[in-house]
Amino acid sequence: MKPSKKVANFGVPWEAAYGYCQAVQVKDVVYVSGQLSHDSNGDLVAPAELDASGRPVNFLNMEPQMRQTYLNAAVLLAKFGATFDDVVEETLYVLDVDAAFTVAGKVRKEIYRAELPQCASNLIGISRLAFPEQLIEITFRAVLASG
Repeated sequence: MKPSKKVANFGVPWEAAYGYCQAVQVKDVVYVSGQLSHDSNGDLVAPAELDASGRPVNFLNMEPQMRQTYLNAAVLLAKFGATFDDVVEETLYVLDVDAAFTVAGKVRKEIYRAELPQCASNLIGISRLAFPEQLIEITFRAVLASG
């Protein structure tokens, strides 16, 4: 017998275009797909300025993009009755590791409300994300309290 799944979406265009759910709960675990810095209309918050070849000119918008990405994840977690207190692992995919590392401590401590957030964290540099103006994408795994 397959475990039942509960899913959540934002209703942004790329969910249907790509064909996926933003988050899935199976038993007491919530898996949150890669989140980015979009607003409620699906428009990117603090998009990176691009050069003629479509690459970011700089990474100055890493902090506002990171903060909005965490805020979007908070909305999804809440749909399952979860908060960042329930997050056990996160993976940050970034175009520039140095730019992300510079702001990650500040943003993560703010979001998790702790000097030492109680979750495993991975920071991985990559060459491209879904949208050219995007500098960061974050996935999450949360475990809900039993009963």
